[in-house]
Amino acid sequence: MARLAQTAGLTDIQREILSTVRDFVDKEIIPVATELEHRDEYPQQIVDGLKELGLFGLMIPEEYGGLGESLLTYALCVEEIARGWMSVSGIINTHFIVAYMLKQHGTQEQKEYFLPRMAAGDVRGAFSMSEPGLGSDVSAITSKAVQDGDEYVLNGQKMWLTNGGTSTLVAVLVRSDEGHPEGTAPHKSMTTFLVEKEAGFGEVRPGLTIPGKIDKMGYKGVDTTELIMDGLRIPANRVLGGATGRGFYQMMDGVEVGRVNVAARGCGVAQRAFELGVSYAQQRHTFGKAIAQHQAIQFKLAEMATKVEAAHAMMVNAARKKDSGERNDLEAGMAKYLASEYCKEVVEDAFRIHGGYGFSKEYEIERLYREAPMLLIGEGTAEIQKMIIGRRLLEEYKFQG
Repeated sequence: MARLAQTAGLTDIQREILSTVRDFVDKEIIPVATELEHRDEYPQQIVDGLKELGLFGLMIPEEYGGLGESLLTYALCVEEIARGWMSVSGIINTHFIVAYMLKQHGTQEQKEYFLPRMAAGDVRGAFSMSEPGLGSDVSAITSKAVQDGDEYVLNGQKMWLTNGGTSTLVAVLVRSDEGHPEGTAPHKSMTTFLVEKEAGFGEVRPGLTIPGKIDKMGYKGVDTTELIMDGLRIPANRVLGGATGRGFYQMMDGVEVGRVNVAARGCGVAQRAFELGVSYAQQRHTFGKAIAQHQAIQFKLAEMATKVEAAHAMMVNAARKKDSGERNDLEAGMAKYLASEYCKEVVEDAFRIHGGYGFSKEYEIERLYREAPMLLIGEGTAEIQKMIIGRRLLEEYKFQG
């Protein structure tokens, strides 16, 4: 076991789960990740393996067929998986956020209907907030739901759905103005709908189209898509929690735990970059000795290792705070911001250590170099995290003059 990024105070069960996941990553993911990534191929065999391990139900309560584990256990598993291939952690993360939102906010009927099949990995989740013209400004959503008897009719276009094609359940945030007086704050007139669909592309149910995969610089293998609703009819019992107007809060709760997981992904990718850098530095020779013996390279390795350790500690702290039932938006924002920035820096240093070979598709670091930037924007950009952190600090340290 590596010296860096250890977590104190884990139970025997947590250690056993992590050991199993790490073993799976080393044997089943790392050897094939770069080849699959270069082909932009969905890792079906890896996903099937994760289903067998029960990872899709890791945080779903035991009464619904899951393992009932903590956010910390989940985040540490994500860290391990991202160390192997970040795209695989993305396949699990969106599923996990939808399951978490159902567990926290769903009606009893919704939980009983969806969670057991989600725990088994038979229903796979995606969630959808963003739209082509709004980015981080969630309050500017234009997609709309209008009530028609005991159904709602949804229209609009959504953007950046991870697992948009492979998922069979999408939590979609839209505006729903009925019952909300004129002048209601935008975030109080939004509703989350649970939209079931077929896996695949094209018209996946009447009124719902997934056009196809968006071609990306990195984060390949996992499908990222648009979602177009044109007269999509959804029954009223598929409003998350059974009442309209709560969607914004439900989604923000989901994104809060999602930020811990993006931080965990940053930690995992940074760890892998450090492993590659420290290994290569001991094999590559210049001027008669391994480049690891040059002080310039040792300084780089020292900085990289310190960043790996710091990011891991902040991620663990944010997960533990949420698990304790406390508000963790400050800690989650800090962890996501620090881990994603440090990940980019550690990957770049590993890339520099590799010299010209880092630019070759033959070497794994080339893939990591293209993957790291996604973490700078996923689940809210660095600037959004700083806004959240700044506002919370001003609440905590309110001037008493």
